[in-house]
Parts: sequence; C-alpha cells; structure tokens
Amino acid sequence: MQRTVRTATLEIGYLDTGSATGPAVILMHGWPSDVHDWDAVAERLSHGGFHVLVPYIRGFGPTRFLDAATPRSGQQAAIGADLRDFMDAVGIDRAVLGGYDWGGRAACIVAALWPERVRGLLTIGGYQIQNIAAAGRRPADAAQEHRYWYQWYFHTARGREGLTRNRREIARLLWRLWSPNWNFDEATFAATAASFNNPDYVDVTVNSYCHRYGNAPGDAAFDELERGLAAQPRIGVPTIVLHGAADGVSPPEHSEGNAKFFSARYERRVIPVAGHFLSRETPEAAAEAIRELAE
Repeated sequence: MQRTVRTATLEIGYLDTGSATGPAVILMHGWPSDVHDWDAVAERLSHGGFHVLVPYIRGFGPTRFLDAATPRSGQQAAIGADLRDFMDAVGIDRAVLGGYDWGGRAACIVAALWPERVRGLLTIGGYQIQNIAAAGRRPADAAQEHRYWYQWYFHTARGREGLTRNRREIARLLWRLWSPNWNFDEATFAATAASFNNPDYVDVTVNSYCHRYGNAPGDAAFDELERGLAAQPRIGVPTIVLHGAADGVSPPEHSEGNAKFFSARYERRVIPVAGHFLSRETPEAAAEAIRELAE
C-alpha cells in the first residue's frame, strides 16, 4: 500500500506492506531508481511476517519538500537525516535497515550516528559514508574515474541540461552499464522512470554529485551532521555487506577492506552474476540477509 507521512521538511511517499505488528524493516532505494528496487524482497519478507516500509528518497516519486525555500540538497547528511526523521514520523523506534547506493548511504549514516535505532544493517556495496575531504583532492584510478563519468557531467551546465532533458535515457544507460547481466524489460524500467518526474529530481541529483566533491554548498541545517560524518564513524550494529560480482560502477574490490569501519558482527558476501541493482537481480540473497539480521 502506498502512503505518505510528514516530517519537518518533507512529505514522504512510501510503500507499506506486511504485518504491522511484525519486525520492522526499512529498505532504501538508490539513484537513478526508486522503491521498486525492493519489490521482490519486500514480497518475500512480507509473507514471512515482517513489516516492510520502502520510502521514496527526496527528489523521487511522490516525495515533496514542504517549503519552497528549503535547499534542494542531495548531500549525505540530508538523506541520512531524512531516514531518521521518517522513522520518527511513522513511529518506528528500531528497525533492520537495508539499502544500496544513495539508500545504502542513508542506512549507514543512521546506523553510525543513531545505532540505538538499528537492529541490523544490510548495506549493498559496503561502507558508504563519504569521505568528502579526500574525494575533493584525491583522484581515483583511471578506470574508476571513467565509471564516474556521469558525476563529472553533472558538474557542468551542459550536464544539468542533459539530465533535465534526458533523465530517462541516462538512467536506462546506467542500468545497463551497472548491471550488465540483468535483462530488464521496458515495463520494469517505465515503472521506476516515472519517479524521475519529481520536480526536485534534477536539483537534488546535481547537488548530491557536486557536494560530495566539495564543489557545491550543503544545507546549513546539516552542517553539524556533516562534521560528524567527516570523521568516517564506525558502525556498531550487526551488518551484512552484499556486493554484486558484476557491479559496473562500484566493483566488489571496493568493499574488500571495509571491515575496519564496523565494530559489531560483520560479514561480507560477493554475489555471483549480480550487478549494482542486486536487490532486483538476486532478491533472495537480500531477503535472506535481512532475515538473519532480524534473528
């Protein structure tokens, strides 16, 4: 069932399935995608008695800012705070969190800064709290810089206009590049692409990719949170990392050394054949990890 809830900043659209009295699970989507990332996972968990909530991140689908004056920031502290505020608004004190890409970053942030709210963490792709100071001054290797072409593109006026005009084409291309073994059909893509029509999609996207390299200001409301994240805080909740062996934007070697960022139970699993959109490609692997974290 699709619902909405208000925080101090946003009206957040979300999907709500399963048993309202079951263990709470909140699943966070990535960019450029939406809540349908988790359809097959949510179905499995709902049938198993879990209460599954999947919110649309700011800038996607029906989620809207309440005030026209609020900066359309896509910085990491904003999406992390949004997840915490969403939990408050729907009355969930503690949950298993799962996510990848932007959504994985939000889940990692809540787990790091408010661990009392997190029963367990599934992060697809590893530790995802950005080291903005280092990113702004230290180039990656040539292959990774190539994989991040879209991020540099969005730093330019041409890239902003390209995203405005060609948001669907860019997303479709990235889906194919990032999950090369996933043969999604047009109906699957179209169901998610509608979320890119959100009026804040371009502004939030561009700010996110510029802010993470120190090339755009954040929202001053999140300055204190960003200072905390700059320390690369360790995550002290039980965690399972899944990484697709065929991830075309963040190869599995990126999470190989991530154990140092976690201080509780930690396990990393590389999933054969799966790419970046692992929750769509191998939903049972994600569902099984969440079941284990909820035990």
